[in-house]
Amino acid sequence: MDMASEIHMPGPVCLIENSGEQLLVNQEALEILSTIENPVVVVAIVGLYCTGKSYLMKKLAGKQKGFSLGSTVQSHTKGIWMWCLPHPQKPEHTLVLLDTEGLEDVKKGDNQNGCWIFALAVLLSSTFIYNSLGMINQKAMDQLHYVTKLTELIKSKSSPDQSDVDELPNFVSFFPVFVWTLRDFPMELELNGRSITPDEYLENSLALRLGLKILVETYVSAISSGSLPCMESTVMTLAQIENSAAVEKAITHYEEQMNQKIQMPTETLQEVLAMHRTCEMEATEIYMKNSFMDVDQNFQKELGTQLEDKLDAFVKKNMDMSSAQCSDLLARIFGPLEEEVKQGTFHKPGGYYLYLQKKRELEKKYKQTPGKGLQAEEMLRKYNESKEEVAETLQKMDQSLTEKDKQIEVERVTAEVAEASRRTQEEMQKKYEQLMKKKEKSYQELTKQLTEKMDQEQKVFMAEQDRIISLKMQEQERLLKERFKAESRMLHEEIEKIKKVKSSSSCTIF
Repeated sequence: MDMASEIHMPGPVCLIENSGEQLLVNQEALEILSTIENPVVVVAIVGLYCTGKSYLMKKLAGKQKGFSLGSTVQSHTKGIWMWCLPHPQKPEHTLVLLDTEGLEDVKKGDNQNGCWIFALAVLLSSTFIYNSLGMINQKAMDQLHYVTKLTELIKSKSSPDQSDVDELPNFVSFFPVFVWTLRDFPMELELNGRSITPDEYLENSLALRLGLKILVETYVSAISSGSLPCMESTVMTLAQIENSAAVEKAITHYEEQMNQKIQMPTETLQEVLAMHRTCEMEATEIYMKNSFMDVDQNFQKELGTQLEDKLDAFVKKNMDMSSAQCSDLLARIFGPLEEEVKQGTFHKPGGYYLYLQKKRELEKKYKQTPGKGLQAEEMLRKYNESKEEVAETLQKMDQSLTEKDKQIEVERVTAEVAEASRRTQEEMQKKYEQLMKKKEKSYQELTKQLTEKMDQEQKVFMAEQDRIISLKMQEQERLLKERFKAESRMLHEEIEKIKKVKSSSSCTIF
């Protein structure tokens, strides 16, 4: 079974163990988390002990058996237990269920670890379920108030000089969705004779009182060291790790595809550049899919820099392979001719001319041989340059040529060498211009992608800010209404007092 693509756990395992003195992370559970590549939906449930949390988790998992259930008043779940399953409604998503031990366990005495377990459930979950029995009454409100006070164990900013007002927007951004589950609810959902929804019942009952592997290890480590777990620093650390891994994954894909699809040495530079463009787009797409909170797009810029370096490396490799291929081919083709020179075959009248004739035939054969790559002209030029001394020696030994013929031949050879050098320089300049043009295009494309992603993230940020401002305005409106009600109640009481005084005075006069 490929656990990286889909998780099928037969049952839950302990994620964080409450040993009585400290919280310990279960390495087996971390290894399971590290194999998950799909997006995860983390659902955590907390509540008082013996309220049926484990039973509810079993139902959420769609299983008949699952989280351990206790048959006595002793709390049975110690620490936090985890169960990973394929999400029942979201394809290619993994559902992670977290079952926590009950709050206010009467057998624990010191409930510090229970408080930390609650804090971890908030920090690790995307949906947070508070489980309670019966209707929403004053007792239930007191219990919920106790639960909300536990959020003081968590800070959102690493800076110590943040005020409570500054903390509120950060908590809104980081905290999970809150769901209140009422068990064994005995009442009809009606208000003033009108049927109401569960949400309306909750809104009518509530009154505010004023007052996945890296995350697990980081939060538990902070708790064990006696400090408050900081959401901002932990998320930024996670972003660093995830974005570094995303860059590495994208680069690995780029290298694999380039090595598989390019048959080196290529005949033209354009073949390398075209394939680079395709693999660059795929690598960027992979990074975009796997990146997380890339502040200022630093990691995406790093990806662009590495891709440019990889392109330069592939171009160099292509040139080096061409040089090696041409060097071997030159040795095979011109080897027999060089052996004839050593044997003295051309040390005779007309030998120089015969040597040149054979050399031209071999050059033609070399040029017609395919698969030489981009360095074909340059390597032939260098070879001819290395054999100039041999040609000059044979020319001096050839007495059959007249001085005029010799001069003509020298000029012809010189012209050939100059022409070959010119063609080589033109080819190199053309290759350089193509490479620079490709780099400029890639840079423009990357800049465009960066701009588009920044615009998208800015829209998300603005929407979040609007949501936070709306929440603040709702809170201010609620406070003003509460204040108005209180002042109206005080005014009403004063009016009643005045009425009583007047009534008393009237009776006395009578």
